[in-house]
Amino acid sequence: MISEKVLRLPAVQEKTGKSRSSIYLAIANGAFPNPIKLGQRSVGWTESSINAWIEQRVKQSQPELHRE
Repeated sequence: MISEKVLRLPAVQEKTGKSRSSIYLAIANGAFPNPIKLGQRSVGWTESSINAWIEQRVKQSQPELHRE
């Protein structure tokens, strides 16, 4: 059984600092995780996909700290 937390849009906005329109524009451009359908008119994102997206942004903005 999956114990992944699903974040709704307000939580994703809070966590990423992005607006609704910025999130959906980034999704359309392939630069943000796709949401998962929760119901007929609701979507959410897995917390791990949002955390991974944030981590990738940090690595891109601070490459000197993340050399492997």
